[in-house]
Amino acid sequence: MAAISDKTQENVLVLRPSRGWGSLNLFDLWIYRELIYFLTWRDVKVRYKQTALGASWAILQPVLAMVVFSVFFGGLLNVSSGDVPYPIFSYAAILPWNLFTKSLTDAGRSLVLNRNMITKIYFPRLVIPLSSVLASVVDFLIAFVVLIGLMWYFDVRPTAAVWTLPLLLLLALVTSLGVGLWLSALNVLYRDVGYVLPFLTQIWFFITPVVYSATEISDRWRLLYALNPMTGVVEGFRWALIPADLLPAQTGPGPMLAVSAVIAVLTLISGLFYFRRMERAFADMI
Repeated sequence: MAAISDKTQENVLVLRPSRGWGSLNLFDLWIYRELIYFLTWRDVKVRYKQTALGASWAILQPVLAMVVFSVFFGGLLNVSSGDVPYPIFSYAAILPWNLFTKSLTDAGRSLVLNRNMITKIYFPRLVIPLSSVLASVVDFLIAFVVLIGLMWYFDVRPTAAVWTLPLLLLLALVTSLGVGLWLSALNVLYRDVGYVLPFLTQIWFFITPVVYSATEISDRWRLLYALNPMTGVVEGFRWALIPADLLPAQTGPGPMLAVSAVIAVLTLISGLFYFRRMERAFADMI
């Protein structure tokens, strides 16, 4: 019996909770990359399933918003857009903003909407909000074609900094995923989050320079204003696409964009740790 006992002790496996970056298990995302791909395309196809216009809605929504903003803000209220036509000025900001709001809303509700998967099989729960965010990129790319047409029509040539657009797009995705992780985890605990989301995006819209330029904000408040990470994204898009001499004032990589980028990264890191901490309770509470 003693021999058996010693052998048993030799085979004991001690499990300890992982700490630091290892606790996030980000490598699991690579292992489950096919699931991410499947869920992303599932979200894209379901979004326009049984709709008369299909993927055309990805174009109609930003275009109609641009028309309304151009009439009321650019026309009636005379919001300054410098020397650039207001449709381009607003549409260049609507694109990243729509990407952010769509990603944030879908990611915030993703866990509750996929409760059947969560309660039946194991996979990294991070896959669900991540695929919701990636699905919004398809709409962004479709709507971006309209911007190319607008710039050709108004004879506005993109700047040499147009190569930074993928980086700015990544910053928008980082922001939406970071906030989405917080909201999706909280939505499992408190379903009120689903009702708060529309109001949150509405308020966020007015503190983001979509229909106006960040140059309207006083210099003493701009760094504080840049704590909104979408400020750097929106102003960065305009800077990368529209020549500086046409804008109300030159914007681009600088203190505002740097502050927005830092806040976006911190939001993502904190969201990852909070999401991972709450993940073990999702199946029981959802």
